[in-house]
Amino acid sequence: MPPFRLGLLILLATLVLDQASKLWLYFGTDLVLTQPWRLTAFTDVVVVWNRGISYGLFQQDGGLGRWILVAVSVAASIGMIVWMRRASSMLLAAALGLIAGGAIGNAIDRAAYGAVFDFVHLHAGAWSWYVFNIADAAIVAGVVGLLIDSLIPVRRPRDGASSGGP
Repeated sequence: MPPFRLGLLILLATLVLDQASKLWLYFGTDLVLTQPWRLTAFTDVVVVWNRGISYGLFQQDGGLGRWILVAVSVAASIGMIVWMRRASSMLLAAALGLIAGGAIGNAIDRAAYGAVFDFVHLHAGAWSWYVFNIADAAIVAGVVGLLIDSLIPVRRPRDGASSGGP
């Protein structure tokens, strides 16, 4: 399978899992009325509407900010797909697919609801991590994949004819 095809499959899988989980939790359960749902001693399922970006930065209460964030997400996703088209490694294509799929998933939320639906809350004692969703987790995993890919040396074929050798 070519890297681009793998990247597209991962993008689509990420987008479907993200949107399906959000739609099911919000519309298919009574989570809004019965939250938090305790999954483990350190994990709850809750409803949080994030009008900003990661970690709740740059909160946007107005319509203009919302649409700017949608536009930035769409532009970044297009850039990732173009980059994915040129990817020579499966890891790079997969990482780009995760990031683009997550960005599109969050952009859909922002366009449809004015905010991103986050629902996984990790905590331990008084310590609390931010609330996130599958799209956010995919973006983080994709960034980790990009970092790992950047550390792998590029292998170039040895070709005596092109190097001027015998």
